[in-house]
Amino acid sequence: MNSIEVSNVSKRFGRVKALDNVSLTVEKGEIFGIIGPDGAGKTTLMRILTTLMKPKGGKAFVEGFDTVKQMSQIRGMVGYMPGRFSLYQDLTVEENLNFFARLFRTTIEKGYDTVKDIYSQIEPFKTRRAGALSGGMKQKLALSCALIHQPKVLFLDEPTTGIDPISRKELWAMLKQLNKRGITIVVSTPYLDEVRKCDRIAFLEEGKLRGVGSPEEILQQFADVFNPKSLSRKIHKDSTDTVIEVDNMVKMFGSFCAVDHITFNVHKGEIFGFLGANGAGKTTAMNILIGLHQPTSGHATVAGYDVAKDYEQVKKHIGYMSQKFSLYEDMTVRENIRLFAGIYGMNDKEIKEKTDRMLDDFNFSEHGDDRVRSLPLGWRQRVAFLVSIFHEPDIVFLDEPTGGVDPLTRRQFWSLIYDAAERGITVFVTTHYMDEAEYCDRLSIMVDGQIRAIGTPDELKHEYGFSDMDGVFTHLARQSQRTE
Repeated sequence: MNSIEVSNVSKRFGRVKALDNVSLTVEKGEIFGIIGPDGAGKTTLMRILTTLMKPKGGKAFVEGFDTVKQMSQIRGMVGYMPGRFSLYQDLTVEENLNFFARLFRTTIEKGYDTVKDIYSQIEPFKTRRAGALSGGMKQKLALSCALIHQPKVLFLDEPTTGIDPISRKELWAMLKQLNKRGITIVVSTPYLDEVRKCDRIAFLEEGKLRGVGSPEEILQQFADVFNPKSLSRKIHKDSTDTVIEVDNMVKMFGSFCAVDHITFNVHKGEIFGFLGANGAGKTTAMNILIGLHQPTSGHATVAGYDVAKDYEQVKKHIGYMSQKFSLYEDMTVRENIRLFAGIYGMNDKEIKEKTDRMLDDFNFSEHGDDRVRSLPLGWRQRVAFLVSIFHEPDIVFLDEPTGGVDPLTRRQFWSLIYDAAERGITVFVTTHYMDEAEYCDRLSIMVDGQIRAIGTPDELKHEYGFSDMDGVFTHLARQSQRTE
């Protein structure tokens, strides 16, 4: 028996066909994956199935109810975890859960059995504001909120984007347990290891359904999209110029030691991977290196400038691409370039001469006058990277630059990173994709505020006896003693 039936569903936004006559079914008790490149229509389909959006054509049914004519019945029996956190950041853990329980006319007590395996892990922090939780903890709270009313169908739109591999594994273990209770799960994900955990998957591309089948069938049929040719690049072992030096750096927040006496250096033109689970301290350390935080003790220099004394000079010699895009979405690509280049001190003549050349290098000439908000996620990331290196900085800091995009787009983005490194720009990058860790010249892995391992990917795999970086990372991250 089917839990979901989609028949010739279409949806248009202006000239863009988000969905084009999509038809599929999801069986009761199935874990069903929806995959595809940015802008494929995955989120639009989920919003239609959760009654947040009406289709332009065709029909969709959830548990036998029409998504247009019987919205109220569907809303009472589905849970939805959108791509962007649905939590209220200023409310506590318990206040968020209580709010969603009341929204569905139930109580925490009535729904506790459904969420206890998940919620019990964050219940010790129930008085903490949601905004102060780590990424993994936020996901567990969001999942608890989506389940508190005991839904029959659970919709998850990229639930693990932005969280570390350990938290991803934990979340999927929870989903498997929920599925054993008979809950139908529909999930979108850019991670191939998660795709393989689904019973069946649907592949969407440009709003069209390209195929439905087992994970292996679809991944093999569309290997050019999901398994692109690996990148190769010469490692910069010959570079001896040091552009980042960190010596016994410490950062305290009250009595909490976020960064605990870390020491390392980075060479010119090197791609240096800075890895760690959520809460390990890597973001705090990066914020010190880019001049946003001051170290409590120790010493660090970036591009020859002391981060404690010369942080304004540091900012002039680096580029930065944040995990949350810093572009102005109501401005065009060219307008964003002009604004940020001006901030970095470039004059109008320089900016004008270089913009066309850079847009051409990035294969973006036809989209220079497009507003950023109209671009797919992967394209926005390319623009953000262009902006971050437009002024030819000594070092560019990239904080999870490819979070949430498909494998082919990620590979294209890393080609841009390689090109920047070949021009002598040092790349300091954080990532939760362990295949991307393999692309780095060297890596460090932080655990509980300390650097537990540092070396080339091959050196670390040999040292810890694993065939891939996922094994190395998981082994070290599981040694964490921090509870939150």
